Amino acid sequence: MSDSFFGQKFGITEHDLQGYLSEALSRGGDYADLYFEYVSTCSLGIDESIIKSATEGVSLGVGVRVISGERSGYAYSDDLSPERIRKAAATAACIASGPAKTTAADLKVGEKRNLYPVLKAPNESGLAERVALITRADAAARAYDPRIFQVMASYADQLRYVLVANSEGVISYDRQPMARVNVSALAREGNGVPQRGTAGGGGRVSLDFFLNDKTPEHFAQDAARQAIVQLEAVDAPAGESTVVLGPGWPGILLHEAVGHGLEADFNRKGVSAFSGRMGQKVASELCTIVDDGTIADRRGSLNVDDEGNTTQRNVLIENGVLRGYLQDKLSSRILGTPSTGSGRRESYQHIPMPRMTNTYMLAGESDPHDIIRSVPKGIYCVSFGGGQVDITSGNFVFSATEAYLIEDGKLTRPLRGATLIGNGPEAMKYVSMVGNDLKLDEGVGVCGKEGQSVPVGVGIPTVKIDKMTVGGTA
Repeated sequence: MSDSFFGQKFGITEHDLQGYLSEALSRGGDYADLYFEYVSTCSLGIDESIIKSATEGVSLGVGVRVISGERSGYAYSDDLSPERIRKAAATAACIASGPAKTTAADLKVGEKRNLYPVLKAPNESGLAERVALITRADAAARAYDPRIFQVMASYADQLRYVLVANSEGVISYDRQPMARVNVSALAREGNGVPQRGTAGGGGRVSLDFFLNDKTPEHFAQDAARQAIVQLEAVDAPAGESTVVLGPGWPGILLHEAVGHGLEADFNRKGVSAFSGRMGQKVASELCTIVDDGTIADRRGSLNVDDEGNTTQRNVLIENGVLRGYLQDKLSSRILGTPSTGSGRRESYQHIPMPRMTNTYMLAGESDPHDIIRSVPKGIYCVSFGGGQVDITSGNFVFSATEAYLIEDGKLTRPLRGATLIGNGPEAMKYVSMVGNDLKLDEGVGVCGKEGQSVPVGVGIPTVKIDKMTVGGTA
């Protein structure tokens, strides 16, 4: 093994890998790969100023995939004994067996890089240091305002080691740290209805990130601020309106309403609103949308994807024109296009599929203040909670957790109960101004697809959408 540590972690040699790949292709097939994974995790929670939960765990396993034409066979094992791995390989071979006969090429190590050079991962620090983060967050949120009456804070980290070997002769491996702090605060005025604020962040970082860059106090005060703001909120007006999206986390709307529709599996099956539209105008010419897995330290970034391919910066929509889809190995083979380094999976128990990494819209030329001033009446959205999207139609519904009324070019009253209702491709056509203030989210994104969750990043500059339906109660 080219890296002795990974050989020790998984107890395998290159000779072993070669044998398992040969077993996977024993019944025919075009391609096979092995995905070894070792993950150690830690999570802590504080409620009522008491540490109420603390867990640590380790998972270890291997997934074996065989591709034969458009058919995939997949099997996995949490036992890395040679017998169990061979059985998983034989099972995948049976599922995908086909007429094509492929032999596994000699293995060599693929391209190496380090987007997150963390020498000491968070879970390699002392437990007391991590507990201190959430106790500090609890204290800061409670001190923000006497109307804050309940605070919950959590901390989670993981350190994942992955090794991918494929029948094309490439071995890729990676050490992937991750850490995140979350804070939730509840505020109440007298006997009124409690209002909630949430904040958090992290990335592929060391514990120093929370001591120097984004402290627990930073997240705690933001969560408390949101809760206090909501005490003054009025019911959102319903109807068609101009909508301005603030920079950063509102990019989640872009991720859901547009990004998922640009994943290759939906498009090769013809079930996306963007299917068959390559080279066509699908958004305002002000919109250039990128998915980039190569940004240092970001939550959605990876040195290699979960198929062993190096991640890339992929331009999906350029000046409103559809330029590309996010490809995994299966889709790229079927469509005859290069992989975009977008094959991702939740764990060794899951088959990979095309997924986003860090998805954002490039900055424009407008001053954010000028964008607000250009709106006689509308809604300014700072943050979103849950949402639903129909990939086939592109229709979406999103709930704004922090939003403000725009009146005569100024932000006035905070709103509650605002939902954005629209169609992804349609909404992008009504983008009339794009700010010069691109911001990525704080590092909290989790993307779900077909039962699998993976960490992602989103981002957007201030964006003006001339027409969108707003659901409200007023």
